[in-house]
Amino acid sequence: MKVFILLLFVLFVWLQYQLWIDKDGLRKLQHLKQDVAAQIDTNQEIIERNKVLAAEVEDLKSGQAAIEERARKDLGMIRQGEVFFQIIDKQSSAPTDPQTTPQE
Repeated sequence: MKVFILLLFVLFVWLQYQLWIDKDGLRKLQHLKQDVAAQIDTNQEIIERNKVLAAEVEDLKSGQAAIEERARKDLGMIRQGEVFFQIIDKQSSAPTDPQTTPQE
């Protein structure tokens, strides 16, 4: 009987070691929970970005306004009859290369 109790005690101690101290115990469980939470956050961000992109694709497929906006912004296109004015800043139009500046 004493051997049986001793065996149960050793088994209990071994199980406690496995649970609290071993690399596959509660510490790993906590790390896995943190990893899952981080992945859930990442997935939510990606889902939101996909919703925005899907709405943009749908707008591009169906609406002329989005196509016109893209053409104006990205390609610099204007409508027929419109006049395009480009304002150039004096500082940005001045040459910055000392070799191209006139010598006095």
